Amino acid sequence: MSRRLRLIPQGIIARLVAILLVTLVVEFAVSTAIYEQASEFAVREDEARRLAEHLVIARRLVAEQPRERRHEMADELTTERYFVRWSAVAPVLPGAGDNPERMREQIVTWEPTLARTGLRAQTLPRAGSTIAVGSLRLPDGDWLFFRTIEPLQTTGATYSRIVSSMVTLIVLMVLGGLFIRQTLKPVRVLTDAVERFGPGLDQQGTVPELPKGGSGDVQRLVDAFDAMQARIRRLIDERTRALAAVSHDLRTPLARLRLRVEAVDDADLRREVESDLEGMEAMVTSLLAFLGGDGEPEKRRLIDLAVLCASIVDDANDHGHDIDYDGPAHLELWVRPLGIRRAVVNLVENAVRYGSEAGLELTVDGDSVTVCVTDNGPGIPEESMMLVREPFVRLDHARQRDTNGFGLGLSIVERAVADEGGVFTLTNRDSGGLAAMIRLPMRAAD
Repeated sequence: MSRRLRLIPQGIIARLVAILLVTLVVEFAVSTAIYEQASEFAVREDEARRLAEHLVIARRLVAEQPRERRHEMADELTTERYFVRWSAVAPVLPGAGDNPERMREQIVTWEPTLARTGLRAQTLPRAGSTIAVGSLRLPDGDWLFFRTIEPLQTTGATYSRIVSSMVTLIVLMVLGGLFIRQTLKPVRVLTDAVERFGPGLDQQGTVPELPKGGSGDVQRLVDAFDAMQARIRRLIDERTRALAAVSHDLRTPLARLRLRVEAVDDADLRREVESDLEGMEAMVTSLLAFLGGDGEPEKRRLIDLAVLCASIVDDANDHGHDIDYDGPAHLELWVRPLGIRRAVVNLVENAVRYGSEAGLELTVDGDSVTVCVTDNGPGIPEESMMLVREPFVRLDHARQRDTNGFGLGLSIVERAVADEGGVFTLTNRDSGGLAAMIRLPMRAAD
């Protein structure tokens, strides 16, 4: 099935050209068949008329001669077009010809008197052409054998017409393809614009206009896309400004509360309030990161991914967690640093939060880099592997109920990895716990 689908053109231009080709080929085949049948019929009708006239004259002249002179008369009646021979017995015709009754009926139609002469006529193929052969009886019982010398129709004219028609067909296909390509040029431009369109496409905040042109339907499609991307850009800008304002409005009171908690004399109460503040700040940070409140997407740059992973592990160990780093000391990679750092931090935080021991392994495999974070926690049920990737989803049986956050950690990881063209997978370990793996492609500078 897949092989059959590969034979079908996938592009719209290729499909239109294929449709045009099939249409022209079918039209060419039908018209050629009709033309050849009409030509053959016309040639044979004209040939039958001339042959009938010649046979009537030849029969009369040979019959008037005495038998000893009939050979001479037959030789005189042989022309550049017809061969005539007298015979005292009925001649044997060479093999079964092509529809003998048809040729005989055509001759008799022009000269009905030949129907009473025992006329036999048929066409035979000869060296790529067709000739007519036959015999008729004289009034005294002798016979005349006749054969056309020139072919009734030659294949040279047919081949010539086929060649000229194929040349015309190719020229029409090329011209049709060029016209189709020019007509669909706005569609290709629109496709390129759709592929490039994104929040960070135009840093100046203006919406790029698509070129005008093409048919009415195509132009309406282009205009609709222009209006759509303008609306999307406006919504993105409004959301960015709103989230920036929310980020400021939320973080400002959190900062004031953090300053005021220092004045609390009760150490236990102060630790509880600080813990709540850290949870609130983590939730705000994850929510803004997921909703894109950090402004325009960052550009890729060359970073040392090994140093980044090692520093994240060291920071987790400094906070009292047990996690090991296994990988090279240095590994440079073109990525978006903030997005990848946030993804790795989220995986490490999950690992140390839900497991007593964790590990981060960085490996290079051909043209890809793998970051694998493992833990010895409860893992995730297989039926929930896809669900846990969804935003705002938290599995109570795999998470503590007092855990901070909105359940956006894995969603943020998946989006950051997708932006890099990588793959994010979750698997339960045979020894217990979860393995979260990020596979990133090795890429050159943008």
